[in-house]
Amino acid sequence: MRLDELTRPDFPILGRLINGRPLVYLDSAASSQKPRQVIEAMARYYETSHANVHRSIHTLGEEATELYESARDRVQRFIGAASREEIVFTRGTTDGLNLLAEAIGRTLRPGDEVLITEMEHHSNVIPWQMAVRDRGAVLRAVPVTGDGVLDLAAFARLLAGRPRVVAVAHVSNVLGTINPVREIAARAREAGALSVVDGAQAAPHLPVDVSALGCDFYAFSSHKMLGPTGIGVLYGRRAALDALEPARGGGEMIKEVWLDRAQWNDLPWRFEPGTPPIAEAVGLLAAIEYLEKLGLERIAEHERALTRAALQALAAVPDVTIYGPRDPDRKGAVVAFNVAGIRGAARRRGHRGPGRPPLCPAAHATVRRRRDRARQLLRVQLTRGDRGARRRRRPSRVHAVGCTSRGIPSARPASARSPPSCCCPTSGRRPGSMWRSSASRTTAAPPTGRELGSARARSASSPR
Repeated sequence: MRLDELTRPDFPILGRLINGRPLVYLDSAASSQKPRQVIEAMARYYETSHANVHRSIHTLGEEATELYESARDRVQRFIGAASREEIVFTRGTTDGLNLLAEAIGRTLRPGDEVLITEMEHHSNVIPWQMAVRDRGAVLRAVPVTGDGVLDLAAFARLLAGRPRVVAVAHVSNVLGTINPVREIAARAREAGALSVVDGAQAAPHLPVDVSALGCDFYAFSSHKMLGPTGIGVLYGRRAALDALEPARGGGEMIKEVWLDRAQWNDLPWRFEPGTPPIAEAVGLLAAIEYLEKLGLERIAEHERALTRAALQALAAVPDVTIYGPRDPDRKGAVVAFNVAGIRGAARRRGHRGPGRPPLCPAAHATVRRRRDRARQLLRVQLTRGDRGARRRRRPSRVHAVGCTSRGIPSARPASARSPPSCCCPTSGRRPGSMWRSSASRTTAAPPTGRELGSARARSASSPR
């Protein structure tokens, strides 16, 4: 029996019908669905054992503490850490990387260097930007070759600057490239730098042994590996963790407190202030048990077969350009491609590295549906009220698609929007907005009745 046939019944959400068809979910790189075992473990915790941890001496408190710390022990074995004190629970990969950037950032001096790569997720870029900005340090990046792999010769040259930190993704979330983390960590240590690895796209798919990798820090998320949202893991080599001051304060991370000073708690609790994600830790434990029962090697082989099939099928399609390594053994289960003649109608900014080109054709259909919806909303707005008010509100030209500051399509006329509220290039692009459309590069008059009718028809027939 194939792995997908074996596991599909374990995922309740895959029993849904969408448009009359069984749900097919291809967005696990963003967040994976949860097996019944994880859902039931969390429900059972809430139904029978919920209490706060580390401070309650009653039965429920002791049970909750036991479950929470058992999850730490299971994570330690799962990633091959030397001791449980090296496992810090966070809110996710982004939170773990921010925690490191805040703590290490306090030790940076003007002129110090932090080295990242051009293929990093924004979670491994922005925190370091903030850290060097606040301390007058310098941020540099290892370039990516045309094959979608890191330029290790350039990396060697950049190490000559004696960076304090080298931060790199284990597996690229865009290109799928599996980076040589063991070699990078060893060369970083020789140069006197701390090595920080973003393992969000690796931990769910590959066997990870942090002791063998030799990195100083390794961060990953639960929700990408069948576990719940709201919890992640930051592994820190014990000596490296011990050398850091806590970046955040609160209860549980201290032993004693005076008005003018405090004594930090032992590892790992000094980096876990406040009430931790207890139920989420229970869910993470169940997710690890589920993955280990299937076998990480078996999962990796199944994904390599899927990647090989996807690469072969895409290579046979005319006008399709594939980005990143073509060898399934050198990449994770992510395939980035572009279709000639289809302009960049939309993109998910948070899931692309700085300046990287690939766009998903499905995103174009999404923007078309949003554009049609925006036109309908605009038509409704323009036909409200009396004729005089309607004439006063009608703009001479409008954006076909706009974005509010939250990245939600806006049907307001251009004259009613201030330029910073829209990411359309014609009115000034707003950093951080989610959507950008080729349609928004031009302006258009309000849709006619015929155009509105055809827009409704296209929207109704578009796949979801």
